[in-house]
Amino acid sequence: MFFKSISEEQVRDALKTVKYPGFSRDIVSFGIVRDVSLDGRDVTVRIALAVNDAAIPQKIKTDTEAALRSLSGVGKVNVRIDIEAPPQTTGTGTTHIPGVRHVIAVASGKGGVGKSTVAANLAAALSLQGASVGLCDCDLYGPSIGLMFGVRERPAATDDNRIIPVERYGIRLMSMSFLLDDDSPAILRGPMVTRYTQQFLRQVDWGELDFLILDLPPGTGDIQLTIVQTVALAGAIIVTTPQEVALLDARKAASMFQKVNVPILGLIENMSFFLSPSDGKRHNIFGEGGGRREAARLGVPFLGEIPIDIPTRESGDRGQPIVVAEALNPAAQALAAAAGALHRELT
Repeated sequence: MFFKSISEEQVRDALKTVKYPGFSRDIVSFGIVRDVSLDGRDVTVRIALAVNDAAIPQKIKTDTEAALRSLSGVGKVNVRIDIEAPPQTTGTGTTHIPGVRHVIAVASGKGGVGKSTVAANLAAALSLQGASVGLCDCDLYGPSIGLMFGVRERPAATDDNRIIPVERYGIRLMSMSFLLDDDSPAILRGPMVTRYTQQFLRQVDWGELDFLILDLPPGTGDIQLTIVQTVALAGAIIVTTPQEVALLDARKAASMFQKVNVPILGLIENMSFFLSPSDGKRHNIFGEGGGRREAARLGVPFLGEIPIDIPTRESGDRGQPIVVAEALNPAAQALAAAAGALHRELT
């Protein structure tokens, strides 16, 4: 019987159906497929991973073999997994950032929930409470920390080519927005995203910090994978809004961290309600109590309800976090309380 040879395009299309465990992205888009070789109908695929968790490579190997064997006319299938564990690894296969006591990821399952506003104000509140704090804007495609802190200059470099973070309100900052012109997009593919993320974390001279806050992009993609694989996180904070569509995605973000053994330090419900300035009446625009119920379902601390208001938006637009601009503002007080709970938990 005559069998048509398998093409590399067919193989790569099959590999695109294999998801990285705990993520919605496939192994091809993550850039971990290092080589595809064909010998007639026989296929050999080499995959490189930087993990010490044996369950992850085994899962990827099993799923990859199944995907390749589903190809019509395929012969022998050989999947090689090369483990490229980071140096100086901790028990989870990740490494600490020198000088940084606690690295905290601020994440959300979807965009538009105010995650960057929360990250910026948590960093500022922790600094006001006496901690030494850094804030790394890991959203390479949609960086906003530069705007929220009023930073327009580019960072300097040391003699050994380490990046010196920009400082505002006592917080050390790094963002892709510092490296781009105002209207320039960051056009990056998988390997470049990984490289920039690692540079922001490893090649920035963060100095001695109590907390380094990572403002992650929404979802579960390349950047999140790079961070959870290589950085020893103290934990993650999940930001959501009260409505079910946001809570659904928040569950996915929480599940991602749980699958890679990163503790959830708490959940923050942003845009919880609107207080009418005329009569002080509370309006639950996006629903009520969703974040609190989700925190209880996940078994994690509920760090507070952040109201939606005009001063918080205005202060962010002019480059001054609300906890700095108006300490008595209800949103500022709720954010300061969340930061205080976090400070007490980790120190």
